Amino acid sequence: MISVIMDGVRTISKLLYDLATFIWLMLRPHGALVAENLFLRKQLAMYQERKLMPRRPDTPFRVALVLLSRLFNWKDALVVVQPQTLIRWHRQGFRLFWRWKSRPGRPPIPIEVRQLIREMALSNPSWGEERIANELLLKLGIQVSPRTVRKYMPTRPSGGPRGDQRWSTFVRNHAAAILACDFCVVVTATFRLLYVLVVIEHQIRRIVHCNVTAHPAAAWTLQQLREAISSDHRYRFLIHDGDAIFSPQLDQSITHMGLRVLKTPPRTPTANSLCERVIGTLRRECLDFMIPLTDNHLGLVTNNWVAHYNRGRPHSSLGPGIPDPPVDLPVTPHKCRHRIPHNCKVAAHPVLGGLHHEYGLVAQAA
Repeated sequence: MISVIMDGVRTISKLLYDLATFIWLMLRPHGALVAENLFLRKQLAMYQERKLMPRRPDTPFRVALVLLSRLFNWKDALVVVQPQTLIRWHRQGFRLFWRWKSRPGRPPIPIEVRQLIREMALSNPSWGEERIANELLLKLGIQVSPRTVRKYMPTRPSGGPRGDQRWSTFVRNHAAAILACDFCVVVTATFRLLYVLVVIEHQIRRIVHCNVTAHPAAAWTLQQLREAISSDHRYRFLIHDGDAIFSPQLDQSITHMGLRVLKTPPRTPTANSLCERVIGTLRRECLDFMIPLTDNHLGLVTNNWVAHYNRGRPHSSLGPGIPDPPVDLPVTPHKCRHRIPHNCKVAAHPVLGGLHHEYGLVAQAA
């Protein structure tokens, strides 16, 4: 690589020297140029009579001959190489020029967007290219494909959570009328076991209710479900597993509220895949990075994450979308989809002490 750069520098310097010599000769009298031309031709004729082998022409020599050949009829003056050779040099130069001018591939996105992608990837270690692309589209109005985002992201070790989700036909057909709930276990700094109840709505992926307890009894669980489900609800089904917490009395009370209880088969977490997935997301994006001290501390952390999950986190399964989107999402014209508006700047709002960030556009001060 260094030799190629040095060869290019050497070629450019010789061409600049030849250009300066040409300009200096243009300023000389015409008679002096004719006499010098005849003088050089005589010496070249003696060189041909002795039949001396010339040196191999280098790149600056070839470029100079090609450029000078366009200023006069060169066929009678060319003696060091064949005319076909000079024509071949000329065609090679045109090929190199058009290869440089017709560089393949899309033009790179603006450097400020590339820096923003790297900053978002470094500030949010659990985010992938699709999550960053959705964040740019929904919050900032910048349309960049996930493959382009992956191109500019810092290199990370391979491996991580899967990005796809599989759904049963029943869940797809009745998502608007389904609620799902499940528990997850969290260990505190003093090795106490706490239980987190999560209730999620299938259609818009919104977490309806989330609470923490150290004693997950059926009565407590029923009270949480009553707080999550309003009297004028539109739900028809509630999915939960066969844990003893969900007693027959609890199911009967849920039935009196106008919902049909659907119990998942034993050892089949995929039957309640959406709730299992959101619990996994809760662990990967929140609980794996924090050690709760008490049940109140855990409740505060989970409530902050649930607010971020519902109002600030893009969801790929929604198109992408946000369960409770803000009303002032930007709409950027197609011609400016890679640009940040000139009168705005990107503002980052930390979530959970900087574990995640929410991005938005704010007007710049005049």
